Amino acid sequence: MTNKNIIEAQSIEDRCCIANTGCVFDGKLDDIVGECIFVDKVYDSVTFNLQGLQPASKVPFGTLPVAKCGPKSRIVRVLDIRARKFFNPGNINDPRNLAITPKTTLSGAQFVTDEKGCPVVVPGPAGLLQYLIYTDTSDCDEVGEGTPIFGSQEITVSGTVLVEIDVEFIDALGNVQVATLKGRVPIRQILTNFFELCMPSVFDGAFLPQFTEFCNALFLARLATQSIQRDIQFNPVTGEVFINLIVAICLTCEKKIKVPVQLCVLSTGFCEQVPRVRPICGDEFPPLFPPQVNEPFVPPHPDC
Repeated sequence: MTNKNIIEAQSIEDRCCIANTGCVFDGKLDDIVGECIFVDKVYDSVTFNLQGLQPASKVPFGTLPVAKCGPKSRIVRVLDIRARKFFNPGNINDPRNLAITPKTTLSGAQFVTDEKGCPVVVPGPAGLLQYLIYTDTSDCDEVGEGTPIFGSQEITVSGTVLVEIDVEFIDALGNVQVATLKGRVPIRQILTNFFELCMPSVFDGAFLPQFTEFCNALFLARLATQSIQRDIQFNPVTGEVFINLIVAICLTCEKKIKVPVQLCVLSTGFCEQVPRVRPICGDEFPPLFPPQVNEPFVPPHPDC
């Protein structure tokens, strides 16, 4: 077996990986060229941290793996509690999937709508919908500044959170064992917040400003009263476990106002991955991107 095959065999066994973007820079400044790219510029953004509490009573957590259940079996210690959002990759519309749904109302500006009153949207990164917004910005345009707009928001967090609890218990024979219990906690919370954003001119450009928002949630779970006797109901005969919990919802949301712009950037060239050659075609494969056609130009530095 060659060294290459040994490396590939070892990489298959790795539990984690390192990504390769195809970007390589050898440190030579002669390879840097000026490029013009067409992107969305963030004119203003604001980030919020919101939190809520979701109580859950008598959540079923399966059964303890006790070989011989008896009256002396009992849970004596909680070692760790972990919580994460539930997602079913086989059905994105599964009602159990954790969903964060914001509902925003603007003041000082309005969402652009069509003849049916539906908001006009344009696609953004990862297919994220961006709403066109409009207001009279002429007063602030005259002084070269942005126009402030305000908004209120209701964020609905719904779905299911998976909770894993590591417990230490004594079985009927008096032996101390450790087990991991798994359960699902339904989540239904509405969080509110207010925000202010600075909006660029709607007249001094070919595009209307775009409003977009996205959120992510983290969940922390603990026993409702921090007492094993009060919060954990354990049937020593069947091994069934029911637990009272409180799940903290830690939410981060960001709102942005963006407008498409052109930027002049310094580039080391196109990203190119090293292709994996197949035995049939050899090296006869088409390119993915066209060759550069503009004349690279980087003016010399005055000190050079």
